[in-house]
Amino acid sequence: MANTPLTVLDLVPVSSGSNAAQALRNSVDLARRAEQLGYARYWFAEHHLNPGVAGTSPALVLALTAAATSHIRLGSGAVQLGHRTALSTVEEFGLLDTAHPGRFDLGLGRSGGRPPASARTPAPRPPGGRTPNGLLIPEPFSFEHLLRSPRFALQKTLLQQPGAEAQPYDEQIADILALLAGTYTAPDGTEAHVVPGEGAALQVWVLGSSGGISAQVAGANGLRFAANYHVSPATVLEAAEGYRAAFKPSAGLDAPHVSVSADVVVAEDEATARELATGYGLWVRSIRSGEGAIPFPTPDEARAHRWSEADRALVADRTATQFVGTAAQVADRLEILRDATGADELIVTTITHDHADRVRSYELLAGEWSSR
Repeated sequence: MANTPLTVLDLVPVSSGSNAAQALRNSVDLARRAEQLGYARYWFAEHHLNPGVAGTSPALVLALTAAATSHIRLGSGAVQLGHRTALSTVEEFGLLDTAHPGRFDLGLGRSGGRPPASARTPAPRPPGGRTPNGLLIPEPFSFEHLLRSPRFALQKTLLQQPGAEAQPYDEQIADILALLAGTYTAPDGTEAHVVPGEGAALQVWVLGSSGGISAQVAGANGLRFAANYHVSPATVLEAAEGYRAAFKPSAGLDAPHVSVSADVVVAEDEATARELATGYGLWVRSIRSGEGAIPFPTPDEARAHRWSEADRALVADRTATQFVGTAAQVADRLEILRDATGADELIVTTITHDHADRVRSYELLAGEWSSR
C-alpha cells in the first residue's frame, strides 16, 4: 500500500467568516504538514470568480509554498489553458523551476480550449452502478447548464483578450512540449527559445474528466494523466481507459501512468467525520448551480439550508462518492478506487470549515495509509 503514492489537491478554500489571506496561510501550513507526513505531491487548482476558493493563480501560490517547504513535489492541478498561451505557461513554470529546480509538476487542463478537429468521440457511457470490486459509478452528470451560465460567460470575457480564441488543445500541448524541449519552430522557420523555461525539469501531466480530448492528447504525447473522480465520478473509468488506449511511449514515460482523485474527510470516528463533511453538499451545490463556490459553511450553516429536490439531484453524485469516515474506512474506499481504475497514484482533496480539522484529516489518513 505504501507503494501507491498519495497527492494532496488544494483549492485554497475560504471558510465562512474567514478571508482569502487566512485561506492562503492555511494552505501553506497544510503543505508543510503534508511534506512531514510523507505525501508525494502537493497540487493547487486554478479557479476564478469563486468567493469560496482563493486559488486563482497556481504559479504564484506554488512559489510561496516552495519557499516554505524543502522537498515535496509541487504542482498545478491544473493550469487552465483555455485563456492562456503556451509561452506564458512555459515562462511561468520555467521561473519556478529556476528558483526551485526539479520540484514542479506542470498539470494542464483544457477549461474551454478548442478541441482538435480530429478528436475522437468517446464511447457511450454505461449507466451508473458499481464495479465488480464495489466502486460506485453514479449516473452521468451534465455540465451543459454550467457552460451556458452567466458566470461562466463573464469569466471567459474577463480572462480572455477581446476577440481572442483559444488555440486547439492538441496544438497547445504540442507547443508547450516543444518550448520546454527547445525544439519549437514557427512555420516560417523562426525558432523560439524560452529562458527560463527551455530545459526546465518539469513533470508534465494532463488532467481530465472523461475519455475525450484530454485523455487522448495525454496518451498520444506519452504524458502522465490524472482522472477526476472527484469532479465527474461517472466518467472516471472512461477517462482512465481512454488514456491507456491512446497511450504512446515517450522519452519521458514508457508506460501509461494514471493518478485518480477523490474527495475525502477523515476523523477519529465516523460520526465526527460526517459532521465535518456536512457543508460539502451545500458547497458543491453553489458550484453546480453556476453561482460560484461559496465560502465553505459550518455544519450549522449547512443544516439551515432548505433543500429542494432539484438541489439534491444537483449534488447527488458528488455526495455519494465523497469518502467520509475513519482512516481505516476511507483507506478501504481508496483501495477500491485504486483497484477499479488501476491507478498508479491517488489524489485526495479535503475541505472542512476549520483548518485544524483539515490538517487532522490528512494526518490520520497518512498514518493509516503508510501502515498498509
